[in-house]
Amino acid sequence: MPLNHRKDIALLALRVGLGGVLVAHGSQKLFGWFGGQGLEGSAGFMESMGFEPGKAAALASGLGEAGGGTLLALGLATPAAGAAAAGAMAGAVSVHVPAGFFATSGGFEYPCFLGFTAACLAVAGPGRYSLDHVTGGCLDRPWTLALGFLGSAVAAATVITRRNCVVRARMARELPDA
Repeated sequence: MPLNHRKDIALLALRVGLGGVLVAHGSQKLFGWFGGQGLEGSAGFMESMGFEPGKAAALASGLGEAGGGTLLALGLATPAAGAAAAGAMAGAVSVHVPAGFFATSGGFEYPCFLGFTAACLAVAGPGRYSLDHVTGGCLDRPWTLALGFLGSAVAAATVITRRNCVVRARMARELPDA
């Protein structure tokens, strides 16, 4: 088997594996599948972590994960899909940073790895066994990569900055008056 086919098979396996994990996580938030809380329960949880308004945050997170994961698995609009998933994972990383790196202590290792892998797939492209290949790469162009990462970075930075402000305000209210 030629080397390029091996790479295409590896990209397919990586896209489907990562996409499946992301779809499962997003489906927990959106629909309550796989033991998740659904949109209402996820909204309350998101608010408790400082993502306000909670319902919009849960919807955006769920769509970034489930939507980005679905598109990655299909190999469709791969640059935008990978960027969207990476942005969603950046929000998750921001929650776990205080616990350090390793997942065993509640750290950001796992969401960081998912986001990093999604970003790498966005840059590498989907490979031959993808809908992007079937469509002649009309949604797999350098401009979609640049636009996808720019949009995702701006959205993630906005969401994380807003969350940090909410968390700081909550902490200030909890401090006793000196």
